[in-house]
Amino acid sequence: MPEQYDYLIVGCGFAGAVLAERLASQCGKSCLIVERRNHIGGNSHDHYDKAGVLLHTYGPHYFRSNSERIVEYLSQFTEWHPVEYKILSWSDGRYWQFPINLNTFEQLLGRPSTTEEMDATLAQWRVPIDNPKNSEEVIISQVGVPLYEKFFKNYTRKQWRRDPKDLDASVCGRIPIRTNRDDRYLSEKFQALPKDGYTKLFERMLATPGIDVRLNTDYRDARQHIAYKRLIYTGMIDEYFDFQFGRLPYRSLRFENETLPQEFFQPAMQVNYPNDHEFTRIVEIKHATGQKLPVTTIVREYPQDHTPETEPYYPIPAPDAHALYERYAALATAEKGVSFVGRLATYRYYNMDQVVGMALAEFEKLRATNV
Repeated sequence: MPEQYDYLIVGCGFAGAVLAERLASQCGKSCLIVERRNHIGGNSHDHYDKAGVLLHTYGPHYFRSNSERIVEYLSQFTEWHPVEYKILSWSDGRYWQFPINLNTFEQLLGRPSTTEEMDATLAQWRVPIDNPKNSEEVIISQVGVPLYEKFFKNYTRKQWRRDPKDLDASVCGRIPIRTNRDDRYLSEKFQALPKDGYTKLFERMLATPGIDVRLNTDYRDARQHIAYKRLIYTGMIDEYFDFQFGRLPYRSLRFENETLPQEFFQPAMQVNYPNDHEFTRIVEIKHATGQKLPVTTIVREYPQDHTPETEPYYPIPAPDAHALYERYAALATAEKGVSFVGRLATYRYYNMDQVVGMALAEFEKLRATNV
């Protein structure tokens, strides 16, 4: 007889783990999570390297949220280490304050300035575009061409291997432009990291009775041996449908770690390299985690194309990709007994709190329909 569960959940990132925890703890449902990789936590997984430095395995995951409900929910499984995420940009042989703010403007001028002067200057530099249609237009309409070329143009090309004019306005539009001295990368009211790391958070969440987890397991294999009432799918939507319309494009990443015999390597948690080197940024997450160690580990990020052998990190926010996704989305809508949840299953870039919110909303829908 096959093993029986109420839910078979594909993927052990935030979407899958939150749904399993809610269904098990609130409804008494039995859940089996199958995960292709050899660890829990999805791309939010973290680990200690050989030097004892806590690293975010798949690039920095800066948790932030404006939702008290989401923070309250996750706080059941972790205490928090408050942090303001600070980022610099390396261009023309020096560090620049980033995102662009009054401090950046003063660096450009080489003297003190005011918000009023910055506002007046940007008004002269801006290219008047009423409704920016792409990432190039959204930036030049805010700060003009010189600042766009210094901080955005080449970084975006490296990250996406597409020109900014070929990407949705949301790509660069996510980055704030400020005329005050607020140099925070993010503006959400709650900004923190799990005190003991993301992996510990997931371990506590998945310790809920009624949840089983199997790593190194492909869901297609599991489906042959598991009886279940409903499937929750958080993987790539095009893979679920056997790529019948072709593969959706993603960008992937390659990480180059280096441990150094010094407390810190760079003056901020993240330094962007828009115009120099093949990598886009160097992340030294120790600045954010607050670890006290005499050594540090830095991580250089190299964007690359997604292949069947690499991890899919970023859906491509461009019209052609969106059109292809819509064909798969129509199939998903017609699929019975399956919930498609998360970044890969909905082919959209979401922050972690947004994925948690999506999973909580899906749980409420499942509970209301008693499936």
